[in-house]
Amino acid sequence: MTSKPVAYWRSLEELGANSELEQSLRHEFPRFSAAFDLNRREFVKLMAASLALTGAGGCSRPAEKIVPYVYGPPQLAAGAPLFFATAITRHGYATGVLVESNMGRPTKIEGNPAHPASLGATDIFAQASVLELWDPDRSQTVMKGTDVETWQRFVAALTGRLQMLTVKRGAGLHILTETITSPTLAAQLRQLIAKYPLAQWHQYEPVNRDNVYEGARLAFGEALETRYSFDRARVVLSLDADFLGAFPGQLRYARDFAAGRRVDIGQSLTRDRATMNRLYVVESTPGLTGAMADHRVPARAGDIGAFALALAQKLGASPASFTSTLSAAQEQWLDAAAQDLADARGASAVVAGDEQPPHVHALAHAMNEVLGNVGTTVLRTQTVAADSASQLASLNELARAMAAGVVDTLVIAGNPVYHAPVDFGFAESLRRVALAVHMGPYHDETAALCHWHIPAAHELEAWGDARAFDGTVTLQQPLIAPLYNGKSLHELFAVLAGDPNRTSYDIVRGFWRSQPGGGDFELLWQTALHDGLIQGSAFAEKRVSLRAGAMALPPRPVAAPTSLEVIFRADPTIDDGRYANNAWLQELPKPLTKLTWSNAVLMSPGLARRTGCVNSDVVELRLSGNR
Repeated sequence: MTSKPVAYWRSLEELGANSELEQSLRHEFPRFSAAFDLNRREFVKLMAASLALTGAGGCSRPAEKIVPYVYGPPQLAAGAPLFFATAITRHGYATGVLVESNMGRPTKIEGNPAHPASLGATDIFAQASVLELWDPDRSQTVMKGTDVETWQRFVAALTGRLQMLTVKRGAGLHILTETITSPTLAAQLRQLIAKYPLAQWHQYEPVNRDNVYEGARLAFGEALETRYSFDRARVVLSLDADFLGAFPGQLRYARDFAAGRRVDIGQSLTRDRATMNRLYVVESTPGLTGAMADHRVPARAGDIGAFALALAQKLGASPASFTSTLSAAQEQWLDAAAQDLADARGASAVVAGDEQPPHVHALAHAMNEVLGNVGTTVLRTQTVAADSASQLASLNELARAMAAGVVDTLVIAGNPVYHAPVDFGFAESLRRVALAVHMGPYHDETAALCHWHIPAAHELEAWGDARAFDGTVTLQQPLIAPLYNGKSLHELFAVLAGDPNRTSYDIVRGFWRSQPGGGDFELLWQTALHDGLIQGSAFAEKRVSLRAGAMALPPRPVAAPTSLEVIFRADPTIDDGRYANNAWLQELPKPLTKLTWSNAVLMSPGLARRTGCVNSDVVELRLSGNR
């Protein structure tokens, strides 16, 4: 007698399988009815074939696309990273960095030891820029209003517009960018103005050097950049200048200042103390520089001008007719600082903060002249920014032109709707522009009001160049192809120039090839890429003479002691708000206070008593009806 073989089921689905269920599934999923006729072996064979066909695409490399390589580069060892020299910019100023790349993916940024702006160091913003590269919230496609579009259609639309603007010699065409230090971008803008003589270029970002340049104009009749050699300075006085935490070149300045703090242990104790530098700080907002001060005095921002003029009078850099409004204690503090500066003639420095008005900068120039610091601890060069005109005045001019309806085509790189002064009415005026084009890394407030939005490539995704605080040029090279098909400002300007097919690589390389200098260009190019800077590109010192009236500039009126003063400063971790979407920077504790997410109001005990505020109170600030 033969027994009937037992059928073992391997799943609940197989146990419950019947013809009615199968027919129901075929009816519900008709496109997959063929799969019900497959057994396990046939299914595995089909999956293996599809996976093989998928991998076959990696054997070919389309132009400018990221695909897995079949054979790795000879310099790449499994598990070993590669390092590439490039630059990360902040407010236009470049910091030379070395970027670590693991299997073609940028993962870590450190300072470039050969670059004068970093000397191997880096700041939190450069470190966090890798997170911006991989940010999934970045803009990922060209947009026309709320519709997804393509770069090709945008080029076609803008090209048709430019034909009309060519006839009008560019009248109605305005370009708004943030601070530009790139020699290549500056050359492209000059070419655009030559092609469209009536077009206008505007620069604006809230953290700028308007006061620095205007102060140099008051003192010398031209805009200049001031550079400091803190390693040579025995005595430094800061007039609301946080040069250790918020200056262009702050990494280099911090290193040089720290070098002046070190003593030679081989010398006597008395001599060691005599050779250590000293720092005097007058500041309105607590900062890293004030925290390092040997002698610090707090003051309202509006009162710094009185300190500067009183100090200039004591040093002989201003007429003695000025009547000081400082207290006896403040006068005594300034007497000691003035004597110390005078004893260190030629080895001291007076530094004014970027937020201080132009006359304070002019007085600082006058004091450095009288102290004999120029050429040793203080050097002046041409401006690093390609355009030294007032950015605030330029933005105001653009806002007025938009409100008057004379702006036909506007190209914006940045987010002025978010950070423009509210009394300019920029957002309302932008709606009156016939064609507004926005380029940026995010679909932000400005993009929402523009007709076209172009995703911007990250600095680690595109070719470019930029100058450091001393003028040194770094070539920026991409470490990865644009993750979201972003475009660079070079490519956008090429479209405006009528040459939309040029890549950022061709544009940057072509500019430097056209520069005089001779020699083997290919060798120079490869050397600059390898070293992370173009040797000899730093600005030379400019010798200028102080204008006759620069020493007698009056301070601005001093407000009543009981009134509150409103000053706007960049946040130490999210800057002017552009890093608000960077989680690492948002979670980073603030210097000195160590606050993270808390939006605390910090006030002196005297102000707290005068206003009746205590801990845990909720405070609301209003200025002209605006919170």
